[in-house]
Amino acid sequence: MFNLTDKQFMALQKKGRVWVWIGSIIGILILSLSIAALYLSSQWKPLLTEKIKEGVYTASNGLYLIDFKNIHLNLVTGSVVLDSLKLTPDTNAFKLLVARKKAPSHLFRIKASYLKLSRIKILAAYFDKKINLNSIVLTKPSIDMVFYRVPKRIDTLKDEQTLYQQISKSLRSIRIGTIKVVDADFDYYNGLKKLNAVKHLNINVKDILVDSLSQYDSTRVLHSKNIGFNLNGYRSLTKDKMYTVKIDSVSGSINSRTLKIRGLKMIPMYNDLTFSRKSTVQKDRYDLSFATIDLTGVDFIKLNTEGSLKASHLEIGPAKVAVFLNRELPPPDFNKGRNFPHIALKRLPIETILDTLSLSKVDIAYTEYNPKTKERGTLKLDNLTGSILNLTNDSLRLSKNNHAKADLTAYILGVAKMNVKIDFNLTDAAASFSYIGHVSPFNLKVLNPLSKSLGEVEIESGKVKSVDFNIYANQNSSKGRVSFKYTDLKVKLLEEGEDGKKEKKKLLSFLANTILIKDDNPSKGEAARVANITWSRVPQASFFNLMWKSVFVGIREIVGIGVVPIKAMEKPKASKKEER
Repeated sequence: MFNLTDKQFMALQKKGRVWVWIGSIIGILILSLSIAALYLSSQWKPLLTEKIKEGVYTASNGLYLIDFKNIHLNLVTGSVVLDSLKLTPDTNAFKLLVARKKAPSHLFRIKASYLKLSRIKILAAYFDKKINLNSIVLTKPSIDMVFYRVPKRIDTLKDEQTLYQQISKSLRSIRIGTIKVVDADFDYYNGLKKLNAVKHLNINVKDILVDSLSQYDSTRVLHSKNIGFNLNGYRSLTKDKMYTVKIDSVSGSINSRTLKIRGLKMIPMYNDLTFSRKSTVQKDRYDLSFATIDLTGVDFIKLNTEGSLKASHLEIGPAKVAVFLNRELPPPDFNKGRNFPHIALKRLPIETILDTLSLSKVDIAYTEYNPKTKERGTLKLDNLTGSILNLTNDSLRLSKNNHAKADLTAYILGVAKMNVKIDFNLTDAAASFSYIGHVSPFNLKVLNPLSKSLGEVEIESGKVKSVDFNIYANQNSSKGRVSFKYTDLKVKLLEEGEDGKKEKKKLLSFLANTILIKDDNPSKGEAARVANITWSRVPQASFFNLMWKSVFVGIREIVGIGVVPIKAMEKPKASKKEER
């Protein structure tokens, strides 16, 4: 134990009284500040409420109104919380903007339980007319984005005031560290029709500044240094309940003009035959998997204000595309010409300009079920790589350049390298296009899994030296020139035996190989045979069916089998509801 002298004891008492006195002063100050804060908070609530509503209305040129149930203000921490927030467009103001051809193409409706603003320098806002705050956080809001096709002024002069010019009479500057939208439900509408809905959307806007200098800062978009967004774990069922759509992640930046999609899949709900038999007509079944989709040079501002998509580059791949068609069903009752790529481009609901589409490591498998053989035959195009230039339906762009050009490379069944160039006329009423191509040498026996299942033909021997084609086509027909050079071609025609196994039609195979089929091209001592083809498309035939069938009839003619007669269109059995 320590023994204190009287002097030491009195000194400690004196120090204790000092600390009590200091603590009392601090306590009184805190109490006074708290009372003052409560008083000022109650006095500032109406003023702040008015300023917030006025600020939103002014900044949006009268287009948006903000409302909230209550406002909680803490002067000590500099925080403001708005309860039961609603942001709604003023329909009358929108109609006036439409009439003046100044209306945006998208309107927003936002609802949230609360909105939090933190670390606001309220005194600076009041006395210096400067709004400075650390963050604005909107948690789990409901956001509707509505698209309207509105007329636009064709002006070269911009007479609209900047945001700073609009607020400069009441404020000198606005600075916000970050704006966060956390876990939002996002619904996209075309007018009254909901097109899509996503959950768990996050948006992060950084370093927002509005003042006399920043209004001309070209490094900022919507007054911010960066506007980013991301979506993780998206999953939905298509309207017809035939597919599940899954996306691992979507992320983008408005400032860097990028959009990245990872792990996009469209998964059929049923196996191939069960899926096809859910319909009364032939309908393609798709199984899609895109590991990577990158879009760069996206004009997000134009997309929002005008409802048009402009981007410099879309890159797709690696990816896998599987298509299945059941031939036991009757064909659909609509003309598949409407799905030609350059016709479908015209039907897009928004104006689109895409400078370049790049494909990398895309594997395509097209499978047909033959009801006669009860087997599937699959044509594979592996490692499809290349580019397509000038994909657009924009009338101004088309007046300058109305052709989209594709330059593609793929491997047929993984072994035969094929190069093809396609030239699409984007404005021709008949949807004309032309294509030229070359296939490198390969062994014809690799085609047996396809020819045996779908054509009941087995290739016993044969080697392709080259295939070359140059064809002009439209949605109705094609014509052109085909060259097919090969050696030692022998085939075996098949039929089903008693045990279900394929057996050789000996007599027909002998006649085919000795009388019809020519073993080589060029034959010994002769010039190489070429075919000048003409082919008419039946309405059920697709774009790719027209392309390969045009080449195939040329090959048949060169081989010696002759042109296959065109089948008449079967009587359709589909209703209009199944037209897709």
